[in-house]
Parts: sequence; C-alpha cells; structure tokens
Amino acid sequence: MGKAYEIPDWRKWKVEDVPELKKIQERLAQKGLKDPWLRNEVWRFQPIFRVNSIFTILSKGFKWGLVAFIGAAAIEKVYLLNKGGQDEHH
Repeated sequence: MGKAYEIPDWRKWKVEDVPELKKIQERLAQKGLKDPWLRNEVWRFQPIFRVNSIFTILSKGFKWGLVAFIGAAAIEKVYLLNKGGQDEHH
C-alpha cells in the first residue's frame, strides 16, 4: 500500500499570513463581526495550491494553437484554390 495521507495541522494556517483574508477580517471587525471559519480558506492562498484560474490552465497553448490553426487553414485554402484551378483547365 502507498503512504497514508497526512492531514496538515490546523494551527499552521493563519489568516494574518494572507493579506486578502486579513483585509476581510479587518472589515468584519469594523462591523463587530468575526468569521471563525476564515482560517479554513488560508490554504487556498498558498503558492503550492494557487492556480490563477481555470482559464489560465486551458489557455496555456492557445496562442500557438491559434497560429498553427490559421497557418493550416491558409495552406489548405491555397492548396484547394490551386488544385481547383488546375482541374478547370483540364
């Protein structure tokens, strides 16, 4: 069997370590509120877990793929025009 999954210690995650969450905590405090579960969101901001967005992941090769597609379409168009032009003369 593989190595057992180790659950990280909850005390490791601190809202104070994440500026975005710290601002939320401060805004809540100004209104006399407190979110005891805010600490549970800290892991999402750690570099190892952070992904900019699903769009970033899906679009990684989009630019070069688009260039390849346009190139292939242009080559096909030129090829079909040349082939079609030759057929008309025969």
